[in-house]
Amino acid sequence: MKKLGMGLVGPGFIAAHHLDAVRRLGDVEIIGIAGSSLASAKKRARELNAGHAYASYQELIADPAVQVVHNTTPNYLHKEVSLAALRAGKHVISDKPLASNVQESRELYEAAREAGVAHVVTFNYRGHALVQQARAMIAKGKLGAPVFVHGCYLQDWLTDEQTYSWRLDPKLGGASSALGDIGSHWCDLAEHVTGARITAVLADLHTAVPIRHAPAESTKAFAKSKSAQRREVKIASEDLASVLLRFDNGARGCVTVGQVLPGHKNDLRLEVSGRLASVAWRQEQPNELWIGHHAQPNTLLSRDPALLDPSVRGYTQLPAGHPDGWSDAFRNLMADAYAWIRHGGTPETKPSALPTFADGYRNSLVVDAMLKSHAAGGVWQSIEEHLVENRLEPKRKRGTRG
Repeated sequence: MKKLGMGLVGPGFIAAHHLDAVRRLGDVEIIGIAGSSLASAKKRARELNAGHAYASYQELIADPAVQVVHNTTPNYLHKEVSLAALRAGKHVISDKPLASNVQESRELYEAAREAGVAHVVTFNYRGHALVQQARAMIAKGKLGAPVFVHGCYLQDWLTDEQTYSWRLDPKLGGASSALGDIGSHWCDLAEHVTGARITAVLADLHTAVPIRHAPAESTKAFAKSKSAQRREVKIASEDLASVLLRFDNGARGCVTVGQVLPGHKNDLRLEVSGRLASVAWRQEQPNELWIGHHAQPNTLLSRDPALLDPSVRGYTQLPAGHPDGWSDAFRNLMADAYAWIRHGGTPETKPSALPTFADGYRNSLVVDAMLKSHAAGGVWQSIEEHLVENRLEPKRKRGTRG
């Protein structure tokens, strides 16, 4: 099988995980990377063993050897880079969020619809086998009619007021911090697992650390600065959020999101309760699925390929007792993405668990509604739905590469 050539733009924190995932696939060649300058690209290319260093993302996109563009730039550059790649007829795999705001997300969604290429957003928690198991159980009616969807995504990396990241700058990260960065993952997971859509939200947002002391030089996400020089920065975005939810199947729900909660490292939890049973999954214990019952003992399903739904077994490569983790789920997402690319990137050939630019745009609408709900004083806000279906219907199929 001929290898597909990929290029990566934005070699920061998440870039190494993109490269690791495609290396594990075995049928993808890393052509090179582009950064903020040729010098930085050369440095990171050496560190990551990532092939050629390009002077700009435009040069990378123009290279005919690059068939797939991975966009791992800061949020404010997502639209610019992804749009250029789409217009060049390249397949695009973008980090979430799709773009900095709803308007840019819609523009990218429409551009992807027009381009007729594969387009993926890295809502990578979909790649966990037991997430797909919960989804299959709900789809087959094993929980009965869902009535309540709840959970949280809690972190502590911003607890210290001396910690600062570009994600907190509205010009670079967008208007939202906690909701846009990690709440978006939870919302995508809730809709994907239940098969239902959030139709309305009521949000209460808060900034627990309103003043931060940022280092003089910029730092990567989650990195600690060694600089003694500091500048005071007023924070406008939320680091805590509580949101009530309504779903289109009649279910109610709630989610709590925070990045200033000591002891919570990457605490993503989702529970769905139906009339017959409940299921709960926790990212920090990804190989266990709790199943709750009313008139019989609760059970704990361990990740065992022999016990999973047949549709799920492709999401676990190891036998029972060999734990799958975050990087394995990321690899599964990339496997689906490149399978779609090899099949031309058409709507009909997309793996059902794979998140697209349509999902990225929809997610932007949900987060935007939460921001509007809070800004209005804490009132219910309906999701402004502009997608007829949660899949792309290309206006005209163009010739694709790969």
